[in-house]
Amino acid sequence: MSLLETTRPSVTAESAGWRRLEAAVTAFRPLQQKDGALAEGADRDEALRLLDEVRAAVRELAPAFPHDAAYLAALDEDLAAWAASGVDVPDFRASLGAFHPQRDRVDGLRHLVVFPMTTQNGSPDRLLEALLVDVIWPDFIADLEREHYTNALFVPIRFVDFTGGYDTDSAVLFPETVAMKELIPFTWGAILQDREAARFRRVLREAAAITKLDLPEDARRLLDDQALTERTFVLWDLIHDRTHMRGDLPFDPFMIKQRMPYFLYSLEELRCDLTAFREAVRLVRAEDTDATTREHAALAQYAILFDRIFRFPLTGSRVRNYDGLGGQLLFAWLHQHHVLHWTDTSLAIDWEQLPDTVVALSDAINELYWASIDRPKTAHWLAAYDLVRATLTPNPASRWARGLPDEILAGAPKGFTDAVLDDEFPLSMFYEALGKKLRPTIESTAGITGADA
Repeated sequence: MSLLETTRPSVTAESAGWRRLEAAVTAFRPLQQKDGALAEGADRDEALRLLDEVRAAVRELAPAFPHDAAYLAALDEDLAAWAASGVDVPDFRASLGAFHPQRDRVDGLRHLVVFPMTTQNGSPDRLLEALLVDVIWPDFIADLEREHYTNALFVPIRFVDFTGGYDTDSAVLFPETVAMKELIPFTWGAILQDREAARFRRVLREAAAITKLDLPEDARRLLDDQALTERTFVLWDLIHDRTHMRGDLPFDPFMIKQRMPYFLYSLEELRCDLTAFREAVRLVRAEDTDATTREHAALAQYAILFDRIFRFPLTGSRVRNYDGLGGQLLFAWLHQHHVLHWTDTSLAIDWEQLPDTVVALSDAINELYWASIDRPKTAHWLAAYDLVRATLTPNPASRWARGLPDEILAGAPKGFTDAVLDDEFPLSMFYEALGKKLRPTIESTAGITGADA
């Protein structure tokens, strides 16, 4: 009997145990301060009572998750230790170290997850969160991961239910966001594919209507089928995620540990997306690709293109918006290579020329990386800036565009970074106009799940 057959989800969003857990966590969160400890003036007795309620609910639910038995046992101990500390700064290293969703990537397998944590693009505070999630692991993805795109840390998941930190734009569950006093090795990373797919579908539908873009039949299928779009995003993210560790990398691929101009982050995220795009092109063109994989690889090209050129540039503020900049760069590259056309207030794309033109941008970024292995760090930064400004127009007030003075060029890297404007490459007139109409739709996707699509 398979793991999934022995653990078919018996806990749902409507289960009494989950409802008790959700209510206790929701009531506990306002009692916390930014670092996760009990806030000054908060009712300590009430906090302890709620933590007891959380522990009781987890113990009640635990038998439904035998694949997470070690984690849930450690979680109970961490919750008990937190209460015993008087609800001081939380440390959930033990339970985090016992949670291994990457070991059982079985389609439909459900996990109960409870941690004090931040949520990327959600809550910056380490508040207690609880989630019910399902793994998405179709057979063709299992085959691709095993045979071509090994990525043992990647766990694609789908929301079942969640607490407040995820009623936001957050679409990831990363171990590094969990409260811990000392770092431990991270063995997995989870992406909420249903949220990514759902917001993509809502934004693309509206963007196509606003720009009068005539979508190909395959792209329209993504608008009509949430499950198909989720699987397509799994293919995209499987390849994107592993790319951070592969290629001619002139620096630590975990760039978030470094302080550098934000356009470097733009190029790294775009490099990974364009690698996924070029691999999708390769899979479509390869004679030995099976029909299911070829179908999803073709769809992945539309997903990467449209998410990048519509949602990314207009999401969030203009303060060092590295994903937004990557989307702007892709749009302008396609426009300047006469593959994307904005004429008579209508958007049109040369679909035949699109794949090779996107791959050409991928080649340009890869060449930058290859050459930069032999360059000093700041020389790499300057070369990266030149690559971006060759396609995008810098802010008229940019010190980088005018040429950095000798005291910065001869000084420490910090001077280079400090000289970058928050909005070094402002939105074009096209995006300024599009944003007025499309931003409300983008903002409406906060908290969205596949069930809402």
